[in-house]
Amino acid sequence: MAESRNPRRDGGKPAGRGAGSGGARGGKPAGQGRDRRGSGDPARRDGKPSVRRDGKPAPARRDGKPTTPRRDGKPYEARRDRRQEEGDRTAAQKIYDGPPIPDDVSAKDLDKHARQALQSLPEKLADKVARHLVMAGLLMAEDPETAHLHALAARARATRTGLVREACGETAYACGKWAEALSEFRAARRMTGGYIYAPMMADCERALKRPDKAIAYDTTEIRSQLDDAGQIELSIVVAGARRDQGQYDAAIRLLETEPLHTKGRADWVPRLRYAYADSLLAAGRREEAIEWFHRTVAVDGSAQTDAAERLAELE
Repeated sequence: MAESRNPRRDGGKPAGRGAGSGGARGGKPAGQGRDRRGSGDPARRDGKPSVRRDGKPAPARRDGKPTTPRRDGKPYEARRDRRQEEGDRTAAQKIYDGPPIPDDVSAKDLDKHARQALQSLPEKLADKVARHLVMAGLLMAEDPETAHLHALAARARATRTGLVREACGETAYACGKWAEALSEFRAARRMTGGYIYAPMMADCERALKRPDKAIAYDTTEIRSQLDDAGQIELSIVVAGARRDQGQYDAAIRLLETEPLHTKGRADWVPRLRYAYADSLLAAGRREEAIEWFHRTVAVDGSAQTDAAERLAELE
């Protein structure tokens, strides 16, 4: 079955995905060294057991070598490979730096309410985070991967800001990184207490082959926090999850509760009609499906869906 150009929330299936115990220095395991005292503790070079000041044997390091106890009695951590540490720092620094931002991009380009969400940050930091978020918004449609890198750069500076985590979730979603997007949306929900991204979260569950968890988002509590457009988007996703489970009639009934015959031109209108046509076709109601694919094409001037291609196949 052909896919919609909008890979998600379009009534079709989501598009293709796509983010031993230590021993003594002698080489024998602890408890098997020839310690004259018979303690079974890791032996030191002088043949005596290694003990801490409290009289307890010093634990072995992760690399199997004995540890020298610190003054507080705790063992030193095994040293990490310097090259690994440098590699980690380099990767983290690259994320922190993020892609370049044009000089003409200003923090003032960010929505007023979004800027207010950054007021708790120091002024210079808030300015940098805001500019990365502006770039993420500008690039999300045409270059979602770079948009996501901007969002990650903002997160590296303000990881405890709900707005930033929402941006990371949106850009990861646009990239088809379902698990990552879901994780970011969950973090944003914990910080803000809102469910405005419930349709996307449900769609991520569906894309991860968990339709039952997608359907679980269809509750009175969650719908009460969504505006009309959000509720319609949620219905589209849940109907898709119902189809994934073979519940075609249930999907049709759910979509029929939404304004299929609206004369409006909102973005959700072609997606809603496409989902309805797809559900009718899955239920074996071919002629009705063709009618609603035609109705979808009539309002889909920006070609959000592949309704025209579907019609060509059916006719």
